[in-house]
Amino acid sequence: MRRRGAVAGGRWELSGLQSNLAEGLGRVDSVGRLRADCSPGVCVLGSVDDMNFVVVVHGGGASSIAKDRKERVRQGIIRAATAGYNILKEGGSAVDAVEGAVTVLEDDPEFNAGCGSVLNTNGEVEMDASIMSGNDLSSGAVSAVQCIANPIKLARLVMEKTPHCFLTDQGAAKFAAAMGIPTVPREQLITERNIKHLQKEKHEKCAQKPDQQKNLGTVGAVALDCKGNVAYATSTGGIMNKMVGRVGDTPCIGSGGYADNAIGAISTTGHGESILKVNLARLTLFHVEQGKTLEEAADLSLGYMKSKLKGLGGVILVSKAGDWAVKWTSASMPWAAAKDGKVHSGIDLGETSTTDLP
Repeated sequence: MRRRGAVAGGRWELSGLQSNLAEGLGRVDSVGRLRADCSPGVCVLGSVDDMNFVVVVHGGGASSIAKDRKERVRQGIIRAATAGYNILKEGGSAVDAVEGAVTVLEDDPEFNAGCGSVLNTNGEVEMDASIMSGNDLSSGAVSAVQCIANPIKLARLVMEKTPHCFLTDQGAAKFAAAMGIPTVPREQLITERNIKHLQKEKHEKCAQKPDQQKNLGTVGAVALDCKGNVAYATSTGGIMNKMVGRVGDTPCIGSGGYADNAIGAISTTGHGESILKVNLARLTLFHVEQGKTLEEAADLSLGYMKSKLKGLGGVILVSKAGDWAVKWTSASMPWAAAKDGKVHSGIDLGETSTTDLP
């Protein structure tokens, strides 16, 4: 399968080429300390408590991003990665970091989440989100949420303040009120750009067979903290002109993301119905469990989804050893990874940049 985009261990990998980086899954030496395979971009030394923390974020798969938006998108994704990294740097947990990173993206109208969410067929915003801790597999999710600025914060409250994993629609709204989460006016979450896109989508009569390349928007983050815990968070407004009440992969644990300290963490993006049908997140981590590198696992799962369903998408992953990878089969996917005081980022195939974090 021809791979659209691939990034691993902090180094760009050209599409279709085999990576020469070891994934650094690590070995245990005679005194029980983690000893890594060191190669360019991959080096983990010391005990788990000394492990380098990392956060990786994505801004959703897309067919293309207009030139006038590209720099805003790039800066937005870097801001999110930086926010997550700073949380980890200050001793915050992986859950704190992914929530913080995704909140930044939900607050940015350039992304399909929070205040940039696309509209359903009635011209309304309905949002989905989920979050998971790899430490104990605790998770929280919400769907069909309206008038909430940051659904990812509500998802975390579901995880930590209820015996449940998933609340939807009115139940989620009542819970949000009980938790003191303020509502925002509906108009505050609607952008002029999305109003125009909905009008165009209705005119093209694409509701029954939406163009997958136009409907891949999601935001997400994965992280590993200094204690060796991993987490993921994913949030979205769904697909443009969707039926009222439609729920995609994002709030579904195992599809929109997954986290397990014994393996790693993943957040997905792409055609929601396709991702749901193959359980893309858990499928990818299953391949990692079977000994595949992060890149190989992503290639296998994304390739399966594409060959079986013609579904396009992307994934970001972090391993339990602190290695990371970014892969996509859509035309582009904004991403950023922050580790060791540097942030790596890109949008299109073959494009990557690295800068020092402040």
